[in-house]
Amino acid sequence: MGKHYRVRVEKDSFVFSAAHFITYNGGVCEPLHGHNYGVAVEATGPLDENHYVVDFIALRDATLEVTRRLDHRALLPTEHPAIRVTESPHEVEARFEERRWVFPAEDCVLLPVANTTAELLARWIGERLLERLAEGGVAAPAELTVTVDECAGQAAECRLTPNE
Repeated sequence: MGKHYRVRVEKDSFVFSAAHFITYNGGVCEPLHGHNYGVAVEATGPLDENHYVVDFIALRDATLEVTRRLDHRALLPTEHPAIRVTESPHEVEARFEERRWVFPAEDCVLLPVANTTAELLARWIGERLLERLAEGGVAAPAELTVTVDECAGQAAECRLTPNE
C-alpha cells in the first residue's frame, strides 16, 4: 500500500502587492491595476528519511524569497504575442497596440509568461520554488501545488509534477 502525505505552507508573509494588466478575448487589454496576492504552497509525496514530505522551513523560506521578489513591483509578461516589453538600463517600456507604459527598471519584474494571469503566476512561482529547493539540496516532492489568490474568493492554482 503506497502512502502519500501532504504539507501546506500559507502565511501572512506570503502576500505581495503588485501591479499588472492582462489581455483577454483576443484584443481586450485591462487597465493597469494592482492586487494584494496571497500564496499558499502544498507539497505531496512519500516521506523521506527524515519522515518529511519536504522540510517546512526550507519550503517556507523559499516561498518567502520568491514572493518578496514580486512585492511592490509591476509584473510584465515577456512572452505575450502582442505586448512588447523593452528593457533599458533605467526604464522598462511595455506597449500594446496604441497603449504605452513606462516604468523605472527597478520597479519591474519581467516574467517569461504569455500573460500575467493568476494561473501563470502560480506556475512561475512553483517553478522558482522547485529551483530554490534544489539549490538548497532539498529533493523535489512528487507534486507541488501553488495557489495564487488575487482577491478574497478568487484564486488559481498550478500543480507541478517535477519528476514526470
